[in-house]
Parts: sequence; C-alpha cells; structure tokens
Amino acid sequence: MAEEVLLFGMWGSSYSRRIEVALKLKGVQYKYFEEDLTNKSPSLLKYNPIHKRIPVFVHNGKPIAESQVILEYIDETWQGYPILPKDPHERAVARFWAKFIDEKCLNAAFKACWGADQKEREKAVEEVNEQLRFLEDELKEKRFFGGEEIGFVDIVGNVIAFWFGVFEEATGAELMPRQKFPKLCKWANEFVSHGVIKESLPPRDKLIAYLHNRFGAGTSK
Repeated sequence: MAEEVLLFGMWGSSYSRRIEVALKLKGVQYKYFEEDLTNKSPSLLKYNPIHKRIPVFVHNGKPIAESQVILEYIDETWQGYPILPKDPHERAVARFWAKFIDEKCLNAAFKACWGADQKEREKAVEEVNEQLRFLEDELKEKRFFGGEEIGFVDIVGNVIAFWFGVFEEATGAELMPRQKFPKLCKWANEFVSHGVIKESLPPRDKLIAYLHNRFGAGTSK
C-alpha cells in the first residue's frame, strides 16, 4: 500500500514552506493543499482542531501540527538526507536555536515592522539586532548552521533568510543590515540560492503585496 503524505499549508507562510523544504530534501512525494486562512477547510479543522492553523501534516491518516514538530517527525520517519544532527548534544543545541528564532526573532521583527507606534518599532529593531547578534556568533565560519549542508536551524531560519528581506522591503524597516551581520547575510544568500530552497520560496512581489494588504505599510506609513 502506497504511503499517503498530505500537507495543508499557505503559499506565503514560512512555516508551511519549511515542511516543503524538508520533504524535498528527503525526496518524499506528497500532496499539497492550499488553505484560505479566512475560510479554513473542513479538513484543516478536522486535522488540527486545537490550533486550527497551518501547517498540518498528515501521514497515512495520522495528523501532526506545529512546524518544528513536523520537521522532527519527517527526519525520524524517512532516511536519507539528515535534518537534525545525530549527536544528542548537537541535536539539543539545534532545537534551542530553532526555538529562539521562532519565539524571539520573528516576534521582534514583526513588531519592528508593524508595531503600534514609532517608539515600539524602534525598541523592537534594537531587540532584533541583539537577537541576530547571537545568531551571527553561533554561525561562526560555517556555511550553514548545519555545517556544510542545510539542517534544522537553517530550515527554521528560512524566515530570516528570505522573509526578513521581504519585511524590510514592504515596510522600510532595517532588520539585518549587512555591515552589522556579514556572516548572517552571507548565509542567507547561500541558503536562498540552494536549488531546493529557490523552488520552495513564494514570489517576492506577491508576498509584499499580501503583507501590505493584511498588515499595512508598517514603518513606511
């Protein structure tokens, strides 16, 4: 019996794009369902009744929610391309930085771009700079956070490598200036130039228009 692999996502979401990257790196065939977040499908609500959000991954009828949890499941289920390190300590460190990106960096970046007022946005830019400094130091001289190949932290960091630049263009905010973060900027360029990543990114202009429509012009208003 053939495996059933389903992914419910949204074209502009860094979270669901992560799952596509992992599946492609692993060479796993899957069926994708685009969700309208203003009119969520019965299937999405059925498979993720608690959070009711994307991405939702379904493997042989069994649903899994939350992008980092899904990434770990994919890595444990399919052999081949390793996403997480084998060493327990290195694996724990990767989980730490992935959580740091989602819980610290992304939230601060959003406030820096679409905060309630200028004071909040300026404070958030300082927070983003402080957080990115930690990542700059962690990257050291490595090509990717995963070493010579894209790994767990890199995949979660897609939001920094691509979406941060889109946020900047959409709002006029300056989140990751090259003069302050040369290693991160080099990493971001390497990451988005990778073949699998390039084919898994949303159209930039379409994403900017979507952000303007949903959140407004941000700092540029």
